[in-house]
Amino acid sequence: MFDQQFWDSYYRERNLPWDMGEVSPPLKAYIDQLTDKQKKILIPGAGNGHEAEYLWQQGFHNIYVLDISPLPLKNLRERIPDMPDEQLIRGDFFRHKGKYDLILEQTFFCALHPSLRQRYAARMRELLSPGGKLCGLLFTFPLDINQDKPPFGGSPEEYDALFSPYFSEVRISLCYNSHPARKGNEVFFQLGKPVR
Repeated sequence: MFDQQFWDSYYRERNLPWDMGEVSPPLKAYIDQLTDKQKKILIPGAGNGHEAEYLWQQGFHNIYVLDISPLPLKNLRERIPDMPDEQLIRGDFFRHKGKYDLILEQTFFCALHPSLRQRYAARMRELLSPGGKLCGLLFTFPLDINQDKPPFGGSPEEYDALFSPYFSEVRISLCYNSHPARKGNEVFFQLGKPVR
């Protein structure tokens, strides 16, 4: 569907309309209230990894970045030379193994074909440790705006119906602090995995 070659072409051509060139303001605000810098954090489909770079600068060094394309990982390596190689992972999200306290979502969900959304929800639950959280941003423009290529949207109601069977805590709210380019087009969500 959207394989490594597909994404490599985006990075080679610098055709990245969703990349703001900086940490997303809602995620920056969320990161700024985190206190446990030992949390094991995953950022899947991280692209150029502005959130990972910001986390690293704030002293969160137990972070793992996953992307199917090696090109954005190379870009991130140049910006964070101290980050261990094993924390920059080139691979398929659906085959990735591990357990994380926190997973941050920033444009990965919207890059996947909508037919993969149930698999995404189930895989996220598997990757979270008991009591872990999945937090981030989802676009709210209608799903049928982009029928054949990312980014794909949806509605808060669709997202609630998708995630509720997998998570004990589902909170979805319109963003009040979006980047100007995304104002009115995204929600911030927090999903919790039960402790048991």
